[in-house]
Amino acid sequence: MAIKVVVTGLGTVNPVGLGTDETWSGLLAGQSGIGPIQAFDPDEWGIQTKIAGEVTGFDPEQWLDRKEARRLDRFGQMAVAAAMEAVEHAHLTLEGDTRYEVGSSIASGVGGLATVIEQSDTLREKGARRVSPFTVPMMMSNAAAGLVSIHLNCWGPSFATASACASAADALGIALEMIRSGRTNAMLAGGSEAAIIPICVASFDQANALTATHNDEPTKASRPFDLNRDGFVLSEGAAILVLESEEFARARGAPILAELAGYGAGADGFHITAPEPGGRGAIKAMTDALKESGARPDEVTYINAHGTSTPLNDKVETLAIHKVFGDAASTIPISSTKSMTGHLAGAAGALEALVCVKVVETGWAPPTINYDTPDPECAVDCIPWEARQMKDGVVISNSFGFGGHNVCLAIRRWD
Repeated sequence: MAIKVVVTGLGTVNPVGLGTDETWSGLLAGQSGIGPIQAFDPDEWGIQTKIAGEVTGFDPEQWLDRKEARRLDRFGQMAVAAAMEAVEHAHLTLEGDTRYEVGSSIASGVGGLATVIEQSDTLREKGARRVSPFTVPMMMSNAAAGLVSIHLNCWGPSFATASACASAADALGIALEMIRSGRTNAMLAGGSEAAIIPICVASFDQANALTATHNDEPTKASRPFDLNRDGFVLSEGAAILVLESEEFARARGAPILAELAGYGAGADGFHITAPEPGGRGAIKAMTDALKESGARPDEVTYINAHGTSTPLNDKVETLAIHKVFGDAASTIPISSTKSMTGHLAGAAGALEALVCVKVVETGWAPPTINYDTPDPECAVDCIPWEARQMKDGVVISNSFGFGGHNVCLAIRRWD
């Protein structure tokens, strides 16, 4: 009999909220976390885009002592904070032999790139003797997984995934398969990203990937599936889910929130940044996730779209949804929470999986804000502006990334 994998804990820090409860109430209320960039002055660098989704009010010393916090890149700090909340939410005590039964699968798209830039400047301006010996541990993409293992005492399998904006969804999917295979009983899985730095914003800006038409109205900038969308909003944050085998969770009396039922992945094999026009990788990901979950397409009652607010992504994602779901594609409720959170890049898939767990748990789906003018080429039931009550069923979360990486996760009520 196949091992069921369930979700027992959630943790996040993101532009909409510090913690799951604040995030969920904000999303249901249609609250945007987008604002003027505070981390640096875009004008000083000649950057056209002036807005981003920053995690405001985040103090790493709430979770780490001052000395330790200073030795971590921001993406590592946020990963530890989200993991601590998730473990507390799951009522998971990591001591004794249990420590060997729990692993960590934490993704990041660019890791500690801010540290790389900062220390490269130090090397160039002040010489090698002034470079921090913590540079490599701070910059490496697997730092978040290692830090979670160290600070939470989880000594099972520990690794990082990197597949651009599909990274965290892959981290969850691979963790799912690790538990199903019997290699471990539980995993802390998700992602963390802290890429609001001049080099990243400038690069996306030069690629015309970011919206630069709403610098004076940041909360209106991210508008997935809207006819007048013109680019995504870069954001930061972390989200971690506690995944366990059903048997392990029930044995310890854990609060079971939902079942992570399916994982599908497919490559476009087409272009390093643009999606394949026919949506073949996305189609494979959604089809395989449904197949693995044992769900029929007509059992899907909600889709949390990748929905970046770029002209090409939203159009191709719509095409892929129509090919997978046929006539029902236009009637399945869809929202893109990126309209409020912005795009957390390598951490996006984990935050959106967290959202799907809350949809299953509460029966409510958050809206897509700024959906004012439907795009005829995006014929979907995009939930506009106000949260909507959902029918019970299977929900899916799409995550697509540069490199042609496509991932879909299927989540449903546990019973």
